[in-house]
Amino acid sequence: MRNFYLTTTLPYVNAAPHIGFALEMVQADALARYHRDILGEKVVFNTGTDEHGLKIYRQALAEGKDPQEYADEYAAKFGRLKEALNLSYTNFIRTTDPAHKTAAQEFWRRSKAKGDIEKRKYETRYCVGCELEKTDSELLDGKCPLHPNLELELIAEENWFFKFKNYEEALLDLYESRPDFVLPEHRLKEIKNFVAGGLADFSISRLKSKMPWGIPVPDDDEQVMYVWFDALINYVSTLGWPADEARFAEFWGTAAEPNAIQIAGKDNLRQQAAIWQAMLMSAGLPTSRQILVHGFLTSDGAKISKSMGNVVDPIALAQTYGADALRFWLLKEVPTFGDADFTLERFKEAYNAHLANGLGNLVSRIMTLAAEHLPEPIERPPVAPFPEEYTSALANADLKGAMDFVWAKIQSLDQRIAEIEPYKLIKSDPAKGRALIAELTVELYWIGRWLNPFLPAANVAIKETVLANKKPPVLFPRLS
Repeated sequence: MRNFYLTTTLPYVNAAPHIGFALEMVQADALARYHRDILGEKVVFNTGTDEHGLKIYRQALAEGKDPQEYADEYAAKFGRLKEALNLSYTNFIRTTDPAHKTAAQEFWRRSKAKGDIEKRKYETRYCVGCELEKTDSELLDGKCPLHPNLELELIAEENWFFKFKNYEEALLDLYESRPDFVLPEHRLKEIKNFVAGGLADFSISRLKSKMPWGIPVPDDDEQVMYVWFDALINYVSTLGWPADEARFAEFWGTAAEPNAIQIAGKDNLRQQAAIWQAMLMSAGLPTSRQILVHGFLTSDGAKISKSMGNVVDPIALAQTYGADALRFWLLKEVPTFGDADFTLERFKEAYNAHLANGLGNLVSRIMTLAAEHLPEPIERPPVAPFPEEYTSALANADLKGAMDFVWAKIQSLDQRIAEIEPYKLIKSDPAKGRALIAELTVELYWIGRWLNPFLPAANVAIKETVLANKKPPVLFPRLS
């Protein structure tokens, strides 16, 4: 049995979950289900919450709460995504977990022993929204383009620095040796160009007197770790590193056979594909196997943000329309590696066209015929290879491509029923009619199996209906 390790990024707990993070979670869940349920691999699927940093500290103070109390409250909100979106993750790590803190400090010690961490005085402009330093080339009219409503802050203090520049050549060698290290391809070109343009060492600590909410720096009581350095380490601490090296190697892999797949938004490309990989090299750990980079969701053409008042609540959507309905929209209507715009009107149009009138109607037509005319259920079809077009799409993490394949089969089967008219054939030639209905039922069974990673509840409903040979419930009621 092969092992498969997949992790999302960890969202900051400074706001409730939004549909953009739901996209990342559902994409990851579809891949995890494919590798576990279809390929039969042993899967660790990690997610969690990022709970340190300046903006979380300030938000907690603004609400009159202890930072840990604040983090607990918001971590619970993200935990509710599991049931709401029918997610199958195995690990939910919090960066305030004691084991993670221990791992982050050991990681620091190894990197420092390598000579990659040193103390320096410096001055920089800092975006609290990104929790990142900003250079002139990254600004638009003197503002962070991702958080134009926030003023950049000037930080002038003595901190610990990570020698990022030491890893320019090693990172470029990594990208050259693995043409699929970052998907889509144009994101790999983007990170290559970034690294080839020259790297700058960056601060990885903050003065505890100014910002106490962080993991203490080993052997320096005056400093805490910078949030990005701490948070990235969750990808290995969740596997028990460094306490359980065997489990870590089992799922993270080795330098010769890396195994870790990471999903992130395009605004996380540098952190995941460059900073984190350099950190791993510094600590003497294998690099990731692959970084999958998705795009952004907007709402009616505008960036989704609390200040804009256009935040889309994925939990409310799933509770109203069903987890499968939201999963469908995120996996089929959104390009796997691209941007998309959400409106409730578009969501309902896609639901009615493809779920109510498409899949739901097909299940109803076939199983009504089967329940009325087949004397007994079909035998469970034997295990067979999945179609190459489907498996090839998923091998390249093209979730929309795999969904489009399934929907093409749904439409083809619908068209076949319209042309052959089995409800007429069963009257004129009962034997041929029953054989055709049985054949259609088998094809429906396979559509359900193909849908398993994407619409797991629909897969279960189709399988149970087919194997019991009964009239189906209404899977997707039409929306008005």
